[in-house]
Amino acid sequence: MATAKPKKKNPRLASGRKRVRQDIKLNAANTSLRSKYRTAVKNVEKAVLAGDKDKAKDLFAKAQSIVDTIADKGIFHKNKAARDKSRLSAKVKALALKAAPTPAAA
Repeated sequence: MATAKPKKKNPRLASGRKRVRQDIKLNAANTSLRSKYRTAVKNVEKAVLAGDKDKAKDLFAKAQSIVDTIADKGIFHKNKAARDKSRLSAKVKALALKAAPTPAAA
C-alpha cells in the first residue's frame, strides 16, 4: 500500500517563503549541473569503449572542468570528484597504452 506524501504547508513568514523560492532555483541549477556531469562522464566512457583515443582525451579534458566545477559548488564532495577524475583518467591512459604499439623484444 503506497502512502501519499503529506502535503507541505506554506511557510507563514516572509523569510520562509523567500527560502522556498530560493530552494526551487537552487535545486534546478544543481540538477542541471548534475545532469551535465553525468553526460560528460558517459561521453568519455563511450569514446574509450569505441577506442577513439583523441576524442577520449578531448572529452576527458572537458569532463575534468565540469567535475571540478561541481566539487567547487559543493554539489559533490571533493573526494568524490577526485575519485571520478582518477578513474576516468585511468581509463583514458589504458586506452592510450593499448593503442600504442609496443616494441617487440629482439
